[in-house]
Amino acid sequence: MKKHIKALTGLLLAGILLLGLTACGNSGNSEGTTNGSAKFASIEQLKKNDKIRIGVFADKPPFGYVDSQGKNQGFDVYIAKRFAKDLLGDESKAEFVLVDAASRVAYLESNKVDIIMANFTVTDERKQKVDFASPYMKLSFGIVSPDSAPITSIDQLKAKGQKLIVAKGTTAETYFTKNYPDIELLKFDQYTEIFAALKDGRGAAIANDNTELIAWAKSNPGFTVSIPAFGGQDTIAPAVAKGNTELLNWINKEMETLGKEKFIHQAYKDTLKDVYGEGYSDQLVVEGGKIQ
Repeated sequence: MKKHIKALTGLLLAGILLLGLTACGNSGNSEGTTNGSAKFASIEQLKKNDKIRIGVFADKPPFGYVDSQGKNQGFDVYIAKRFAKDLLGDESKAEFVLVDAASRVAYLESNKVDIIMANFTVTDERKQKVDFASPYMKLSFGIVSPDSAPITSIDQLKAKGQKLIVAKGTTAETYFTKNYPDIELLKFDQYTEIFAALKDGRGAAIANDNTELIAWAKSNPGFTVSIPAFGGQDTIAPAVAKGNTELLNWINKEMETLGKEKFIHQAYKDTLKDVYGEGYSDQLVVEGGKIQ
């Protein structure tokens, strides 16, 4: 009889302990925490956490990069800091998470970031996986190639032995895979890798956003954006996890407010003017979230 009582007591204690652990595990999610089992944090929880995690590039100047002091800089970062300031009262409350082109969607889906601000082009395919806010930039595709062997038409890339360099997870990769399956693509994860591959002759040209390529060619003598624009006009916008309507609405309202003070033009002046010049701003900037 004593053995049965001891066994029963042990089972009861184990059950109480299990219930306690379950309660502890659920208590975090009831407040909308940003752990792995939560879909995303509410604005109230972001304010309680006193930070917002924003995915940015580390290697894509002048839009997102890490400077010699180890600080995040660039056009996207400039705007992201203002988001943090207006939402949490201080731009330092932005916690920058470094992403590459191929990981942007995954970082939102796995709740590693709250917002992606990494030169993210809006596409119908991506809209199925994330929610895009109002745009802050417009662009198209371009091609950069060596001055010694310029690629001036896409048809040149169809020749035997020619390879077109692209970054994985970009709209350029998708565009050429769909529209020019006969062109051989040389793919890399990092932007530093695609430019290194062009410099050492592994590919004939790079296809990417024309804004990125113009900036790179200006600081790399011997290379020219030989096809400045093709493929129509696209937009760049912040993105949040699918269904995160509260944060999406806040960003859209924020874009409207920033438009009244011409903030995106100021961001251009402070981060892009030295690269593109004053006269290029209206061709790139989208103010107030609306294309004029």
